[in-house]
Amino acid sequence: MRKNILVPIDGSEHALRALGEAVEMTKAFGEKIILLNVQYDLETFHTRRFFSREQIQQYEREMSEEVLSPAVEVLRKYDVEFDVKTRIGSPKKEIIAEAKEQKVRSIVMGSRGMGSVMGTVLGSVSYGVIHEAPCPVMIVPARE
Repeated sequence: MRKNILVPIDGSEHALRALGEAVEMTKAFGEKIILLNVQYDLETFHTRRFFSREQIQQYEREMSEEVLSPAVEVLRKYDVEFDVKTRIGSPKKEIIAEAKEQKVRSIVMGSRGMGSVMGTVLGSVSYGVIHEAPCPVMIVPARE
């Protein structure tokens, strides 16, 4: 039986709210949380004209650490077993790929992501994950 819960973290309040739900699930069922941050691939022809591959990768790592840090603090506070992962690429595709590779029991994620304009884009990530995930997906709604 699958014993991991995948929680995609994008730095939004919605993602942290979803993490809270996942913590409750792990406490009830003794599961481990896999925190996943997906950074868009910034390595393009244009960026390579100005930055080295190493500089781009370092920036992606720093951005991921910044986004994941509050979530890691929450999990340490509640003494929950967890792993931290960063993937580069399309959020929807990478979330689904991680879920398949780790054979997670479920995915718990926020209904929307960052900001109003970005929220529309990242909301589509939730929609896409629901339709392509290899496991049950819990979408935690925004509080009004």
